[in-house]
Amino acid sequence: MSRHLRKLSSLASLTPRHQTPDCRSLLDWARVVSTRAQLQEVLDQFYAPASPLDDKALAALFHACARHKCLEQGRALHRYMLLNQNGPPDLFVSNHLVNMYAKCGDLECARKVFDEMPRRNYVSWTALVSGYAQHGRGDECFSLFAGILAIDLFAQMHTGGYGFDRATLLGIFSSLSGSSDAGVGFALNCCLQLHCLTVKTGFTSEVEVTTALVKAYSDLGGDAADCYKLFLETNSHKDVICWTGIITALAEREPEESFFLFRQSLREGISPDWYMFSSVLKACAGLMTEKHALSVHCQVIKSGFDGDTVLANSLIHAYARCSCMALSKQVFDLMESPDLVSWNSMLKAYALYGQGKEALQLFAGMDFQPDSTTFVALLSACSHAGLVEDGICIFDTMSTDYGVAPRLDHYACMVDILGRAGRVLEAQELINRMPVQPDSVVWSALLGACRKHGNAQLAKIAAIKLKELEPSKSLGYVQLSNICCSGGRFDEAGLIRYEMNWSRVKKEPGLSWIEIGNQIHEFASGGRRHPLRDRIYAKLDVFIGKLKELGYTPETCLALHDLEEEHKEEQLYYHSEKLALVFATMKESSLPRVIKIMKNIRICVDCHNFMKIAADLLNREIVVRDSNRFHHFKSRVCSCNDYW
Repeated sequence: MSRHLRKLSSLASLTPRHQTPDCRSLLDWARVVSTRAQLQEVLDQFYAPASPLDDKALAALFHACARHKCLEQGRALHRYMLLNQNGPPDLFVSNHLVNMYAKCGDLECARKVFDEMPRRNYVSWTALVSGYAQHGRGDECFSLFAGILAIDLFAQMHTGGYGFDRATLLGIFSSLSGSSDAGVGFALNCCLQLHCLTVKTGFTSEVEVTTALVKAYSDLGGDAADCYKLFLETNSHKDVICWTGIITALAEREPEESFFLFRQSLREGISPDWYMFSSVLKACAGLMTEKHALSVHCQVIKSGFDGDTVLANSLIHAYARCSCMALSKQVFDLMESPDLVSWNSMLKAYALYGQGKEALQLFAGMDFQPDSTTFVALLSACSHAGLVEDGICIFDTMSTDYGVAPRLDHYACMVDILGRAGRVLEAQELINRMPVQPDSVVWSALLGACRKHGNAQLAKIAAIKLKELEPSKSLGYVQLSNICCSGGRFDEAGLIRYEMNWSRVKKEPGLSWIEIGNQIHEFASGGRRHPLRDRIYAKLDVFIGKLKELGYTPETCLALHDLEEEHKEEQLYYHSEKLALVFATMKESSLPRVIKIMKNIRICVDCHNFMKIAADLLNREIVVRDSNRFHHFKSRVCSCNDYW
């Protein structure tokens, strides 16, 4: 044993349980360093003697620095090595050095050491790839991945060399999910190459590898059917991890498919664990009715997880999103030990329903110190309920009384609160005073307020900022065009539409969903997607005639300006939520007392007026969940009090 290894072994005396360690390898010696203080003591001993460096001791110490995230000690050790070693370090030491910098977050130094290495193996690549993945540097990961592919092919062609290992693949997978919008196409191409690679190298038999690939592919917008095919390739249909992976991957994008797979896993004899329940409840939050959440809730109780606080929090969220506020409150009230997330979940639920006073009452009884999320929920509740002064008071005191500094989310809520109340100039002043640059959410809130209250000059400023921040999204163009139309400046609106088309920016289509007879029906504005379009149109004409007799007047100012008045009305008639409601009335025998419609974007003024009178005509309650909140229409009144 070298002198430096003997010094490492002397660390065993620092803690009684390591007095006589039986360490055979260098990494075993490094593992006895259980605290940063112990590491520093060993480093002090290591620097003392003026003897030749021992590579194994160096590698062990770099490994310990990485494990304890001791970047400064690692840098000092690196400098010591450069000053006292003749020639470049060997591959073993260099790999540990790259790993140390990568694990500690200094990716520039990790890349510099990597680039200067005269020879690399798959451990070298994996260390750097994992570092980029862990610290959100997806673009660098992709370029490294191309290098790995080249090395792998070269090794196979010439020597059958080292190739990939499992850790390399998992590191790349985790980076793919975090790619920016601009890099999605390249990331999807990487997924395809990775898929081929996992098949070629036999890694499809490993559940963790294929599950990670499914998640990455789903996060990048891959087709649900393709994700399911990848899932089938694992041949591990009795493995709860495998099932949880595919359920989690589809929970937000394809909630109906995710819930279907959960039911299928039960039929396959899988016993759900905590994580699977959490994932499928996320899917339930994206579905329309409470029956799915109720079904999962029963399974949670049956599996003995009914006392789990985290799952109870997920249930609160799922029930709230399914328009079952009463069940959310019941779950919360029955919790034995609610945590801060529980309180925040209930506050978010009240905000979703515009129940600002209830949110304030709940906040007054909180047993925990509020955090940033608490105040976002509170301010959102005040915004949706029109509690302007309460919102201002909360915003002004959150920092002084609770030590929570306002962030972008809080400023966006305050701009929304002031803007909805018509105080758009105050909202602008608040934006000008922000200590950080306002993001697209802040400008979007101001733009929406300007449209509602007709401040075209300020709307232009907000729209320009919004287009600068999100040039590929349509909101800035569409909102500004609508304001110009409302003010009679049709030529200016046309120029904005032309600019939008020239920039190839597509408006997000309005989509609505309704469940009839245990089947989800989807409608797009214009109704072109539905096979019963002609019958729906005919029914809609009759239905609108009855609504007009009850006082419905289309808001034609919202339609395109270059149309005749009659055509403007027709354009408004075919909004997706109207088509969904009329389709429901075609099934009179199964028309529920509460008609629930889900919409992907904010409901417009005309559809809002339409739903109020339709609820009166049908003698039903109509619930519309748009991208912003819930609207409960009954007897010509909406729960939002026309404040949305």
